[in-house]
Amino acid sequence: MRHTRLTALACGALLWPGASLAQSPSPEAQDQSAEAQRQSAEAPAQTEQGADTERSAGTEPGAATGPTPPRLLQPVEPVYPESQRQSGASAQVGLILTLDDAGNVTDASVAQSGGADFDAAALEAARRLRFEPARIGERAIAAKIPFRFDFQLAAPPPPPPPPPPPPPPPVLPQPGAAEATLDVDVEGQRPPREPTRRELSGEEIVKMPGTNGDALRSVQNLPGVARPPGLDGALIVRGSSPRDSEAFIDGSFVPNVYHFGGLSSAVPSEALDHIDFYPGNFGPQYGRISGGVIDVGVKSPQKHHIGGLLQFDLIDGRILVQGPISDDTRFLLGGRRSWLDAWLGPALEGAGVEVSTAPVYYDAQALIEHDITPDTTVRLFAFGSDDRLELLLASPDAADPANGGDLLLHTGFWRIQAMADTRFGSRVRWRNMLSGGHNIEQFSTGNIDVNTSFDTIDLRSDLRAQLLPELTLNGGLDVQTGWYDVAWRIPPIDIDDGDIGGPAFGRPLTELVADGPFFRPAAYLQAELTPLPGLKLLPSVRTDYTRDTRSWTIDPRLGVRYDLYSGGLRTTLKGGVGVYHKPPEPYETIRPFGNPNTESERALQYSLGFEQELSRPIELSVEGFYKDLSDLVVASTAANTTESGIDYANQGKGRAYGAELLLRYKPEGRFFGWVAYTLSRSERRDVPGQAYTLFQYDQTHILTALGSYKLGRGWQLGARFRYVTGSPYTPYIGGVMDHDAGVYAPVESEPEYNGRLPAFHQLDVRVDKTWDFASWKLSAYLDVQNAYNRNNTEDATYNYDYSQRKQLQGLPILPVLGIRGEL
Repeated sequence: MRHTRLTALACGALLWPGASLAQSPSPEAQDQSAEAQRQSAEAPAQTEQGADTERSAGTEPGAATGPTPPRLLQPVEPVYPESQRQSGASAQVGLILTLDDAGNVTDASVAQSGGADFDAAALEAARRLRFEPARIGERAIAAKIPFRFDFQLAAPPPPPPPPPPPPPPPVLPQPGAAEATLDVDVEGQRPPREPTRRELSGEEIVKMPGTNGDALRSVQNLPGVARPPGLDGALIVRGSSPRDSEAFIDGSFVPNVYHFGGLSSAVPSEALDHIDFYPGNFGPQYGRISGGVIDVGVKSPQKHHIGGLLQFDLIDGRILVQGPISDDTRFLLGGRRSWLDAWLGPALEGAGVEVSTAPVYYDAQALIEHDITPDTTVRLFAFGSDDRLELLLASPDAADPANGGDLLLHTGFWRIQAMADTRFGSRVRWRNMLSGGHNIEQFSTGNIDVNTSFDTIDLRSDLRAQLLPELTLNGGLDVQTGWYDVAWRIPPIDIDDGDIGGPAFGRPLTELVADGPFFRPAAYLQAELTPLPGLKLLPSVRTDYTRDTRSWTIDPRLGVRYDLYSGGLRTTLKGGVGVYHKPPEPYETIRPFGNPNTESERALQYSLGFEQELSRPIELSVEGFYKDLSDLVVASTAANTTESGIDYANQGKGRAYGAELLLRYKPEGRFFGWVAYTLSRSERRDVPGQAYTLFQYDQTHILTALGSYKLGRGWQLGARFRYVTGSPYTPYIGGVMDHDAGVYAPVESEPEYNGRLPAFHQLDVRVDKTWDFASWKLSAYLDVQNAYNRNNTEDATYNYDYSQRKQLQGLPILPVLGIRGEL
């Protein structure tokens, strides 16, 4: 069928968690090389492990001599695709294989595509490979390795050769003749520091319907994540407020992980190495939050050749270039700009809105990485994001003239980040990160003007050491400090129950200005204990100091994972319990805006669940959760005691509970997909003794079903369906005339959030076509969002006297057509 040879590559060091390894072969590897050459005469398929691997900032650059990598036992010949037989095309498919502690392939994903048909054939063959498992001493362990299949049709048999000439004199072997040398990267699975960590592969991210290939938007399809209001990029996790969850880029907190309208994230997918999502009960390395965490890692640039991409669609255009500067130094440059102003601006002007700056966003990235020694890698990374919108309305709001006339919205941030990753042998790893940056938020409409800026410095230092085979310690520092500058011009806000808070028009304005330093250091320690085979205990503690409130908090936490059966189809029990403190928002503690006596909010989180592999690509995860919230900061009217007219106190309580289900078909062969369902309820109580009411971000049912299938010949088709319970809102029962302002003020019904908007449901469809050329690849895609043009309700609006209500509709059908070229 094809003439190829088999080469199995190995090395004498194992990749530790979160790292990769490139090293010359050890004596054991050379022995395996001889065995591989013996096999090459028996097997016609050519495979290669680790021929051209790349290392991220979390890679292991040095040698480690103790562990033993996997060794290929059962080579497999992939089937050459019939659809390509006529063309006789050749292809290479690079895979990442996940091996269990028995040497079986439990998962395979495409790292270097050779085309849809070749990818499918390689993935099918990979399932039949068998390895001697990786080991630490005598203990078999799971691992990840790169692996490559080469496809080439056999040439037709040549005509019979003429009779051979007389044999030449024999040539004796020369001393020092070269032997085949081998190289491999072996990646061990990162041990979990949490009961639940959800990871997505690159293929799932790029080809996921409804997200336009955006990595961070794909997180919104996972269990526990609620749908944010229309054109809002908020992250709502397990019934928490958006401000209770945070996103980090290589350890640096970023305030706006999504661009305007949530259409794309602030860092393009092409620059990312991994995304880890923790819906709750996360480890002590994260603090100052009580919701969920998105942890984004930026990839290492290519180190063997220049690569890049250029992409344009109806939403934005992007460019990325990366490659080597020298043997030890690599670079990456990227940038993106939206096109929303090109078509949304004229549309708004046609509706009577004069546009000064239509919605537009930018982001940019510049990275350089250098190997100081084989054991130490350093990185300098600069990145930023900017969003702007400025409108001049033809007429003011009928219900509140103060809110008419103009609208300005500007958010942005930038960071300069330095990182160092050092390994001391195979058991100790020390990672350090220092970043400085600036955050800005500006909002104005009518006579309301809010300007907030922060100059920030973040420091992280994380040390991981394996002291015993059964004991690993993780400890570190997490420091946030900087300077704030805030200026508000707002009318007084009425919050007392039963008080009618009339329109802003006609009210006196309050101007508030403040600046000063903030300082929030923390330290943490976690143990990873394996007292029994398959059992992992994760006790930890974190302590934080908040200068705003001049107080310390201590957060003990415990996570547990127990593999009841790890051979074959894995069965795992998981659970966690922990304390999580969140400091008040700056405006809640800083005079003249807030109350300096306000303290941190507290959340006690519980979770319990299981994971069950139903077959090699199919896994079921079920998890229940409960969050007990106390000391919540609640605002109340204090017109005579504070300059802002508002006082804050820790008198609120809350609770959120529910269950999550994820049935996932991991990328294998031609298909990937999953069904995610969340059943939950979130409630709050602002005053002691008051009954609990629905929280404004409560969503009872959240269902997402998506899948993508490779049709062959470069075509791929996918779809996503979502159903979400409508968000709570507080209906107005009428209006009262404010004679001083000359407009009506609304009268709210009770209790708060007693109404619900209609349910949201939507179908998104994506079609991809890829053409593979000798040195580059061209793709075209059509991502149709809201394919059946559902009129989903995003909010309720009222007429001038609040006697009539109508629904505010979300986006109609939105087809996004794009083209992409890659080197």
